[in-house]
Amino acid sequence: MTQKTIREQKRLVWSLGKFDMRPFWADTDSTLKCHFETEHGALFSGDCLDVLPLLRDGCIDTVFADPPFNLGKQYGKNTNDNRADAEYQEWCKQWLVECIRLLKPGGALFLYNLPKWNIPLGAFIGEQKGMQFRHWIAVEISACLPIPGRLHPSHYSLLYYTKGMPKTFRRIRTPIPLCRHCGGEIKDYGGHRGALNPKGLTLKDVWTDIPPVRHAKFKSQKRKANALSTKLLDRVIEMSTVPGDVVLDPFGGSGTTFAVCEAKGRRWLGVELDFADVVADRLSSDDLAHHRNDDYIEG
Repeated sequence: MTQKTIREQKRLVWSLGKFDMRPFWADTDSTLKCHFETEHGALFSGDCLDVLPLLRDGCIDTVFADPPFNLGKQYGKNTNDNRADAEYQEWCKQWLVECIRLLKPGGALFLYNLPKWNIPLGAFIGEQKGMQFRHWIAVEISACLPIPGRLHPSHYSLLYYTKGMPKTFRRIRTPIPLCRHCGGEIKDYGGHRGALNPKGLTLKDVWTDIPPVRHAKFKSQKRKANALSTKLLDRVIEMSTVPGDVVLDPFGGSGTTFAVCEAKGRRWLGVELDFADVVADRLSSDDLAHHRNDDYIEG
């Protein structure tokens, strides 16, 4: 078996065990029970607005939030994905306030949503909550259909803010693009090819190489909603944390954030309203695959 095949068929092996929640509770006598835990993290089943207020200030290094997009999709019985615009924004602001409170100085907040929502929410995070804007990352998608009278929507927005100057920012380099047919390099870089770093190109704020999650080995068949690629979370986590740091995902979804944290030696806290059992099943099994990722991490 080639090294390429080994990478592409990588499976994650979980080490189930007791996660010490005591450093995270605002009230050390809290009786809220974890739904699922490993040695590295803990998952809570319920509404994040019930769980996050129980955590103490400044205990999280990075927050990654991928909330429902308010498109009227059917998730689980407890999720409302069909709110009035003003109501949706107000709901987002409530949990964003909690997430920002939980961040350590220099901690990172990533918000994945439609551009429509990330415009007002980004203004709230920066102008009203004082977070420092870092990037608007455009994540290219190919699943959307054209909309009459509008440009073809082809990206999701990934906002990146920090609580002051970032305490951790690791440079990521991506492989020099090659033609999939002939294997040759696509660009000549204006005659300066020799000046490029041999480890690859500095990661841009437009990500065109995030694969869609279609194959069953990358997602649960018990949760039909879209799942995120592990490659996207690889970048978020490698960029903003080091091993041992704590990542919070208040909308656990299919558990991708937690899978990446486990694989990369990060601690994690998560909340999931409808599919905590699905996440627990996935993280307990040995059949969860990672998308291939050839990024090079500096530092």
